[in-house]
Amino acid sequence: MMGLAFIVGNFLLVREFRRKGMPPEKAGTITLIALVAGVVGSKLFSVFENWNQFIADPSGELFSAAGLTFYGGLILAIVSIMLYVGKQKLGFLRVADAASPSLILAYGIGRIGCQLAGDGDYGIPTDAPWAMSYPNGTVSTLAEENEQLVALWEHIFPDRPVPVDIPVHPTPIYETLSAIVIFAFLWKLRTRPMAAGMLFSIYLLLAGLERFLVEFIRLNPEYGTLSQAQWISIGMILIGGMMAYKLKDKAVNEKRSGNSQLIIEN
Repeated sequence: MMGLAFIVGNFLLVREFRRKGMPPEKAGTITLIALVAGVVGSKLFSVFENWNQFIADPSGELFSAAGLTFYGGLILAIVSIMLYVGKQKLGFLRVADAASPSLILAYGIGRIGCQLAGDGDYGIPTDAPWAMSYPNGTVSTLAEENEQLVALWEHIFPDRPVPVDIPVHPTPIYETLSAIVIFAFLWKLRTRPMAAGMLFSIYLLLAGLERFLVEFIRLNPEYGTLSQAQWISIGMILIGGMMAYKLKDKAVNEKRSGNSQLIIEN
């Protein structure tokens, strides 16, 4: 699913580059940079997040197919692409706008992989009609193999016996559906005239909000009263909000002064 996510993302990015009059061959290079930096960043972020497990088994943690943290990959990929785009003089904000729809769709496809693998990205125990379990997942929901889920079940349902296989929220499915909705919105919005960087700021706002909300029912360690991903999501929301505010304000000033260079035909 990760491979499919990058294939679909590259296809859409090339299409957007062509539509915007940007060199499409550069899109493939950007996708390759995102692939390498994304995987490396995801693994490194996961290592720092699970430092005790890494110290106990360094090679096992480094070369395990599990333990890929999206935000680590996103951060390193953005930094790496910024360096490449700056060198190529493509304009980072224009590239970020072109990549925003494909980025959120690729994220949703990647979450299908989490669903199929049962890698622990699922949610807390629930008795909802659509609850699922992952007995053969990378991180099993079987009570005898998952003490954390047992403790949560006993906290949420103190008067019920612990099931052999604990049903949980299928949060990867929630995220995939959310990503598709956000993609459809960004894809429709991308053709409207707006300041360079505006679409990317909207992506940061919506992607950050989606992850912030789903974290309330996901299994993640808390840092204070929120999870690590929620703190990063707040950062994304704040950055996206400030970008959108500043770009909108600049666009209004440019329009009043008769200088339309800031506004581009998407």
